[in-house]
Amino acid sequence: MKNIFSILKFTFLLVILFAVIYPLAIYGMAQFSPNKGKGETITQNGRVVGYQKIGQKFNTLNYFWGRPSAVDYNGAGSGGSNKGASNEEYLALVQKRIDTFLIAHPYLNKLQIPAEMVTASGSGLDPNISPQGALIQVKRVANERKIAEKKIKELVEAQCNRPSIMGPKTVNVLALNVALNELK
Repeated sequence: MKNIFSILKFTFLLVILFAVIYPLAIYGMAQFSPNKGKGETITQNGRVVGYQKIGQKFNTLNYFWGRPSAVDYNGAGSGGSNKGASNEEYLALVQKRIDTFLIAHPYLNKLQIPAEMVTASGSGLDPNISPQGALIQVKRVANERKIAEKKIKELVEAQCNRPSIMGPKTVNVLALNVALNELK
C-alpha cells in the first residue's frame, strides 16, 4: 500500500509538471517570438492568406507553383513519401508530375525542369523554390495574366530571399503569388 501511494504522488507530480507547468512555460516563451508564437503570416488586403513557413497548394496556370507535397500541404501531418529513387510507384509519380509540368510549360523540355518542381520535400511543406524554379514559370504566368514577361521576371528577382550567411537563394511561393496579385 505504501508503494502504491508513493507511485500515485509521483504520477500526480509528473502530470502537473508536464501537463501544466511545461505548456505554460512554452506559451510564455512564445509571447516573445514574432507574432506571439502564432507563426509568421502573410497578409493581403488586411486578411491572412497563409503562413511564411508552410507551403501552399497552387495549381492554376495564373499562379507560380511550389514544390509538390507528399502530404497534400497538410500542416498538421508533415512528412515525406519515404519512397526511394528505385521505387516503381515513386518513379511513376515523378513521371506524372513531369508530364503535367510539361503540358503547362510546352516551351520546356524534360531536362530543363528543376528537380524540386517534380519531387516533394522531406517535410512535404516546403514553402520555397529556387529562383530557377520560379523563372521557368514566368512565361506561363505572364501569358495567363497578360502581363509582360519582363515585369514578371523583375517581380521574381525582387522576391528572391538572399541567405544571411550562406546557402542558396530561395523564393517563397506564397509571398511571390501575393506580390503577383498586387501587381498592376
